[in-house]
Amino acid sequence: MAIAANGPHGHFTGKIGNLVFYMLNGQPVVRLIGKKGKSSKLQLANYQAMAVTMKLLNRMGSFIKLGYGLQAKGTVCNAHNLATSYHKKHALKGEYPNLSVDYSKVKLSQGEMPETKKMAIKKVAAGLEISWDAAYDEVLQHNDSVMVMICCPETGNDGEYLNIARRSEGKCFIPMGEEALNQQIEPYISFISADGERVSNSVYLGNLNGEGHTEAEKQEQKKYQQVKERFDQVSGSYLTQLKENDRTPPGNKAFKVLEKEYKVLKEKLDHLPGKSKGPTLL
Repeated sequence: MAIAANGPHGHFTGKIGNLVFYMLNGQPVVRLIGKKGKSSKLQLANYQAMAVTMKLLNRMGSFIKLGYGLQAKGTVCNAHNLATSYHKKHALKGEYPNLSVDYSKVKLSQGEMPETKKMAIKKVAAGLEISWDAAYDEVLQHNDSVMVMICCPETGNDGEYLNIARRSEGKCFIPMGEEALNQQIEPYISFISADGERVSNSVYLGNLNGEGHTEAEKQEQKKYQQVKERFDQVSGSYLTQLKENDRTPPGNKAFKVLEKEYKVLKEKLDHLPGKSKGPTLL
């Protein structure tokens, strides 16, 4: 049962049918509850896009809080909401069911502080060295804090460094072991003022070591290939029998069983992640 605490013209609080009314950040909201029907392909694509986005942002929550916090001030959104909206729209690549992160488009902070020049990253003995132009003025101040995010998609052993150096230092060092240094690395850098009132857009410093694959991705690819091999066998027999019968499906039971398996496997491949680039299935 829902309650209209502010009278008939106010907002509800509680449940009416399959709708739940409540307050969020001072705003009345409503959401649908209950068992969902079968999802369309567009809905499944949206679910996967959100899942990929959440998996990315959950690894860098503290950075996002600082990087989008200023934008969120005075709005009904929080930093995570803003980051989710941006990355779901702009930082994904591929098509369902093979959506993934486009690390070159990831933005861990957005603000009005001008971009710092001459930013670079390189592998050195026992770690990473990140450098930037140490020059400062009235806008870019010497005591601006340097924030660095090191994403390691293969292992998930990411590093958030929210105050690793001052602008005036011109460089910083991040210790890493040899194995970690040779995995896929996606690095980002931002600057934030000492009082926390100004922040720069984050800058992607470029991929190191190319793209790798997580264990989950390897398992997805393996499963896809297993299903694809069976589909190739079934489709070969299915299409051959159709061709021999002038594209008219034979009426015998064996063909109906074959046709059912063909359709089931084709549907499974359409929704199974792990597909590499290749021709569209007939």
